[in-house]
Amino acid sequence: MTALVTVVAGLLGLVVGHVINRAAGRFPWSQDRRPRSPGTATPGNEVGSAPRRRGGGGPAVGVPVVEPATGLLFALIALRFGLSWELPAFLFLAAAGVLLAVVDLQHHLLPNRVVVPSIGIGAVLLLVAASSDGTWEALLRAALGAGVLFVVFLVLALISPRGLGMGDVKLAGLIGLYLGWIGWGAVVVGAAAGFVIQALLALALLAGRRIGLRGELPFGPAMLLGAAVAIGWSDALLG
Repeated sequence: MTALVTVVAGLLGLVVGHVINRAAGRFPWSQDRRPRSPGTATPGNEVGSAPRRRGGGGPAVGVPVVEPATGLLFALIALRFGLSWELPAFLFLAAAGVLLAVVDLQHHLLPNRVVVPSIGIGAVLLLVAASSDGTWEALLRAALGAGVLFVVFLVLALISPRGLGMGDVKLAGLIGLYLGWIGWGAVVVGAAAGFVIQALLALALLAGRRIGLRGELPFGPAMLLGAAVAIGWSDALLG
């Protein structure tokens, strides 16, 4: 059964990835035209640091990357959670995360029209899972995790406005919701992993002379990748 669910989820991910690629290619959508504050204090990409104005209706990424990546991500999530009530919630997070990552990489923007509704939809899906499985403690921990990461990132953004934007703060709330559902260890691992991944990526790009010291990288993709690491391997990392 797990193998069947994994295959079906992978195929669904291919379709969802195609839709995401097309949606990201139409960005900016109406009101989402202002760039957010830089996504990180670490050096980043100088070329294309201003938002790219696409909106042509074609795919955001021409090469077949988004579709297979989304399919693989869906399959891994299905393998992680199996046929469970929490599976739809985490598949939704994967879809929203891929869309946010593509938009942030190309425009240095985490649109409110994706982040804010995703928090509400994720909360509802986890509520359904909690009511079906009786895991109310996990739901409470999810709510607390969202609040904790939101406040932590808000404080960091106020301390260093050039390091974090409000889009990153709101994304932290979304990530904290799901990591909190898994456990407090996942919250810690996911938050820390985002900073580690961003630092390693910046160092690699600097070493390859792909960026300059004054360049900036969007932080959203690293945050989402850190969350993926925590969701998939926090138990193994924490022993």
